[in-house]
Amino acid sequence: MEPLTPVQQPAAPEPSKDTRPPMGGRGGFGGRGRGQGRGGPRRGGQDRGERPKAEFDQKVLDIARVSRVTKGGKRFSFRATIVIGDGKGRVGVGMAKGKDVAQSVQKAFNQARKNVMTIPLVKGTIRHQVEAKYNSAVVILKPAHGGVKAGGPVRVVAKLAGITGLTGKLIERTNNKINIAMATLEAFKKLSIQ
Repeated sequence: MEPLTPVQQPAAPEPSKDTRPPMGGRGGFGGRGRGQGRGGPRRGGQDRGERPKAEFDQKVLDIARVSRVTKGGKRFSFRATIVIGDGKGRVGVGMAKGKDVAQSVQKAFNQARKNVMTIPLVKGTIRHQVEAKYNSAVVILKPAHGGVKAGGPVRVVAKLAGITGLTGKLIERTNNKINIAMATLEAFKKLSIQ
C-alpha cells in the first residue's frame, strides 16, 4: 500500500485587475445615490420596525356586497361596518359603502371616528344595569367582574371600549349584527346621561 499524502489545498485566486467601480452606489449604473435605493434610510427618520401606534383599534363587524339596479344593469358595491375603540372608554361604530372592500373599510373607519362616544367606566365595568332598543334588537347590559359574558357584536363593542367585566343579554332574538351593535351603543349612551 502507498503511504497517505496530505490533501493539497487549491491555489488562491489572483486579485482582480478590473479598475471599474462596483455596480450600484454612487458610481454604478442607474444613478441612485446613497439612501435612494431599497436599502437606504426611510424618509422621516423612521426604520421599518418603528411604526407609530394607532389611536384606535378596529374590528370589522360585517362586510356585504350590495347592488343597485340602473338602466344599464346592476351596479355592485361593498358595505362595511366596523367598530373602533381605544380601550380606555371611547368607542364608535361606522358604516360606509365603496367600490371595493378596502375603500369601504376606510370610509367606515372615518365615519366611526365621527361617532366616537365616551363611556363612564367604574373598575373596568359599567355603573349600573341598562336596557336599550334599536330597530329589532333589544339589549340588556349588567355590570359584572371576571370577564365579558356576551356574544357577538356586544362582546366586540365592549372589548374595544376597554370593558373587562360585563354581562350582556339579547332579549329580542335577531341575527342583524348592525342592529345589535347599535343597540349596545344606545345602552352606553344611557349610561353617559345618568
